[in-house]
Amino acid sequence: MCAAPKSRLGRGLGGLISAAAPAKPAATPAPAAAPSSAPAAPAAPGFAEIAVSLIVPSPYQARREISPEHLSELAESIRSEGLLQPIVVRKTADKYELIAGERRWRAFQLLKIKTIPVRLVQASNASSAALGLIENLQREGLNPLEEAYGYASLIRDFDLTQEAASERVGKGRATVANALRLLSLDAELQGYVAKGILSVGHAKVLLGVEDAAQRAVIARRIIEEGLSVRATEKLVQAKKAGAAAPSAQSPAARKLTPTDAAAVAGIEKKLTSHLGARVALQHTPKKGKIVIAYAGNDDLQRILEKLGVEA
Repeated sequence: MCAAPKSRLGRGLGGLISAAAPAKPAATPAPAAAPSSAPAAPAAPGFAEIAVSLIVPSPYQARREISPEHLSELAESIRSEGLLQPIVVRKTADKYELIAGERRWRAFQLLKIKTIPVRLVQASNASSAALGLIENLQREGLNPLEEAYGYASLIRDFDLTQEAASERVGKGRATVANALRLLSLDAELQGYVAKGILSVGHAKVLLGVEDAAQRAVIARRIIEEGLSVRATEKLVQAKKAGAAAPSAQSPAARKLTPTDAAAVAGIEKKLTSHLGARVALQHTPKKGKIVIAYAGNDDLQRILEKLGVEA
């Protein structure tokens, strides 16, 4: 006798919801005015219409921002056409926790509609988190950082491996691993990626730069000059080659006091940020040099323009 096939998560939102056991419908409050004038049909098993005020957001929600403009558009669509698909919730104590459909729920709040159609399912914390993440990935589109934080939350909150998390959401392990790498970026660069100012391709190149200050400088150059991913790769390679060159600093310059060394490092950092190029300050009490690294003729021209020098 063959064993029944084991249910697997990670096959898409529809598969996950259909696999979840429908909960016994709660008593339905007297419905308020529906967004559509058509008479309401009797609720099917597992479906109900409950008070909007009884629903609470999921603590595992990956989405961090909901555009007010998009929310208004959704609300107008619901006002005109009604709700085409119910939200998904699970019962928790005296409330109902959202699993999928936060934007639809918030649109009902915006429209001041008192009740909302729901599908009521029984789901564990891990399944609820996975369902919510899949809903966002497949339907509403997370930005790359929200997606990365969603995977990180699954792994951290439910003690999963990357492989187990990838199976939960139906993604390849490499996809999850690459997304998680974005969380290694500095907060400033994460913000650029989240807003779409830097692409994920740019971010992957920047992750190959060990120095945080240098990463920030290169990121600003990408934005200011509209550099492609390929151009960024060449720039990073050139800077690594320049950093690998032996230092021309004199023995006397290496004997700076801690105070002077800190001052020199601060000046180097400011010049590097201003010029968008690696700057080394070779200083002694009597003389010194400022060495500016550049990658080719175009980069030299750019630096000269920053310095206000005509070539």
